[in-house]
Amino acid sequence: MRHLTLAGRHLHRFRFARRTRIDRHSRFDRRICFERRVGRLRTCPARCWTAIALVLAAANSFALGAAVEPPRAAATEHAAPAAAAPPAERPSATTQPATRQSVTTQPAAKRPNILFIFSDDHALRTIGTYGSGLNRTPHIDRLADEGAVFLRSYCATSICCPSRAAILTGKHGHKNGVLGNADRWRNEQFVFPRALGQAGYQTALIGKWHLNSPPGDAFDHWKILSGAGGQGHYYNPEFIGKDGDRRQIEGYSTDIITDLALNWLIERRPDRPFLLMCQFKAPHIHRVPPPRHMDDYDDATLPVPATLFDDYRNRTPYAAHTFMEIQGMPEHLLNIVPLADEPIDLQDRRYDFLARMTAAQVAAYHRAYDPDNRAYRRMRDAGELTGLTREHYWYQRFIKDYLGCVAAIDDNVGRLLEFLDVHGLADETLVIYSSDQGFFTGEHGWAEKRWMYEQSLAMPFLARWPGRIEPGRRVEAMIQNIDYAPTFLELAGADGPADIQGRSLLPLFAGDPPADWRTAIYYNYDDGDAYNLPTIEGVRTERYKLIYYQRPEPDWELFDLHTDPLELHNVHEDAAYQHVAERMRATLERLRRQYR
Repeated sequence: MRHLTLAGRHLHRFRFARRTRIDRHSRFDRRICFERRVGRLRTCPARCWTAIALVLAAANSFALGAAVEPPRAAATEHAAPAAAAPPAERPSATTQPATRQSVTTQPAAKRPNILFIFSDDHALRTIGTYGSGLNRTPHIDRLADEGAVFLRSYCATSICCPSRAAILTGKHGHKNGVLGNADRWRNEQFVFPRALGQAGYQTALIGKWHLNSPPGDAFDHWKILSGAGGQGHYYNPEFIGKDGDRRQIEGYSTDIITDLALNWLIERRPDRPFLLMCQFKAPHIHRVPPPRHMDDYDDATLPVPATLFDDYRNRTPYAAHTFMEIQGMPEHLLNIVPLADEPIDLQDRRYDFLARMTAAQVAAYHRAYDPDNRAYRRMRDAGELTGLTREHYWYQRFIKDYLGCVAAIDDNVGRLLEFLDVHGLADETLVIYSSDQGFFTGEHGWAEKRWMYEQSLAMPFLARWPGRIEPGRRVEAMIQNIDYAPTFLELAGADGPADIQGRSLLPLFAGDPPADWRTAIYYNYDDGDAYNLPTIEGVRTERYKLIYYQRPEPDWELFDLHTDPLELHNVHEDAAYQHVAERMRATLERLRRQYR
């Protein structure tokens, strides 16, 4: 696998003392008549670095020796310019009504199909169309080229279960009952797929569900990942079906989910519109790419985010004490494991992912990772991996596995789009690509989400609907995941409850945003003491972000995103920003009342 200027880690041998039964025949339905097209994605050579990143890169090069130039570049975030006196921001728009969205009922034949493609923890900077240059995602980007990319798309809560609940219900967590990952999911409450089914749609969810009770009658058909706390596994995953069937399927999770989704599309009734939610585990931890993408970045040293070595000055003390730093990741989560010819205890939970692999999968894994891990040992034993040098190395291992998982997503987005093309469905299908939240891919030194900082808060949202969405549009209006449900309800001509809190995106699809469209979004996070984080609440406008840390000790942050896009300087106590802080606190209180 990849020959880095820094590489290697500790491993032992694979003795397969146990192997679970795998259904070798259920992965592919031979009726799928087109080939999976996969290609190796490479990065583009770095063109520009921020001043911070230049200094860090120089320091790293000096410490590590000459870095390998990536085949294609990746730009890092730009450092913030000096702060200026804040101008007054335009007044907030009228509070949105809490009543049910108006709908136009259409004959079933004229209503669009809906293909909702969803990933987990997909950072905007690892999607080509969002412009970082770090990697290429040609199939996801095709949705932007032939449709629209939303540039201000945000989650209501940046963790898996609450985000999924917000999408299904169109409501914030305090209304749907899911504020944290441990909260019980009440499937009897209103969810938009059930309403679409009642309106004549065929509905299916395939892949990652990750709510704390099964989908029940919310879909006509569902087959969801099981194991790993509802996350599922990358290799040879288990699935549970609506009919109670439990089955382990050989292969790679992202590919298998697409196989199952395509099979369902083939078997559906062609005389009725469909809703298909195809939901991947990737690129969630523990990140193991498929063999075809394990060595995509062998010869690259990828640029680091400008804030990778953040010292957390000028911000809340909570930032310095959270448990999500890349440098704290254990070796096995970076695929630093025993070598192929060394012993390994497969009863050790760290190596569960290897124990479930077939012999051929294990062999492919070692071919890719053993060269890196030998190099890692050499560098470690020579004392070359200390301080910032080790942090830089840990980042390289993390980001390359992350991008390998993203490449597999892109492959399978391509397969889904090809199916629509081949079967004449493209023109009558709304395709959406999104993720349950964003993710820190090294920003602030982190590899997680949960915070209200931009990389965690921002969700990808790309939509293609031929004839309805103008190709190549870049939408600046602020949207949230509570808007998905009312959008799908209006598309289907279906009814929703009066207390839905989101708004239909159809006017934005048409390029005609309402005059009273939101100018601020509300955020709330409360997942106990996970990752040593406080309870977080806040609001974001086009220019400013106010964050209120409620418990255990109150604290505030205010960022001017125009002068400080990296969110490094809390100006909440700055005298020049007191009128902004006062206005943002009033906005927070207004949105609390609106969404209570």
